[in-house]
Amino acid sequence: MAYTLRDLAGTVVAITGATSGIGRATAEQLVELGAKVALGARNAERLAGVVEQLGSDNAVAVPMDVRSVEDNQALIDAAVTKFGKLDSIVPNAGIGLYGSILDHSDDEVRRMMHTNYDGTVWTVRAGVPAMLKTTGAGDIVIVSSVAGLRGGGDEAVYAGTKFAQVGLAGALDRELRDKGIRVTAVCPAGVGTEFAVGTGRVENDPRFAGWMTADDVAHAVVSTLQQPRSVRTSLWALWSMGQQG
Repeated sequence: MAYTLRDLAGTVVAITGATSGIGRATAEQLVELGAKVALGARNAERLAGVVEQLGSDNAVAVPMDVRSVEDNQALIDAAVTKFGKLDSIVPNAGIGLYGSILDHSDDEVRRMMHTNYDGTVWTVRAGVPAMLKTTGAGDIVIVSSVAGLRGGGDEAVYAGTKFAQVGLAGALDRELRDKGIRVTAVCPAGVGTEFAVGTGRVENDPRFAGWMTADDVAHAVVSTLQQPRSVRTSLWALWSMGQQG
């Protein structure tokens, strides 16, 4: 008997960090499956380009900073206003600054913590009431990192923010399951995107050839959303075959 995946056509998904990398690839794959997307990111010009690519009937964009409570609420409000409901959120926005615990300035440390962890919390706090009100169920797929499972040298602050995301996802899974909301932490290893380029990685780094692509990780996000409502995945860690675990 064939296994039946959920049809995502007509579902509405809000995604942060949506102009590049995993966020953009997730939006593209969802629209290909008939979903509608609300896209948040800092760069208004790039956001407009993504909406043009996906089509204004399929996407709405909100220039935003995930560190802002009000901006996260604006993203969720735009999704509900444009499409009438909210089915899922994908808190994906994040930054990585590599170096020892003493290498970063105080402002850089705050920016990493506030973007990666606070930004996730604010997206969740804005999205959950809308999901419960408009659909009575939903999915939260937090894009974290394997750095949040095992840490690593020269990334202590970054890894700490990712451990916080994984812990948040696990707690939310227990808190929201009875309300019909599933929560997953998707934790990829190295992905060949513009993430952290200039802050620990270089453009066209030869290591990228053996790493995963943004589409690989986006597929994991989308596959999680496609699971039958009787199933939930709390944690999905991904490594490329070419990268040592």
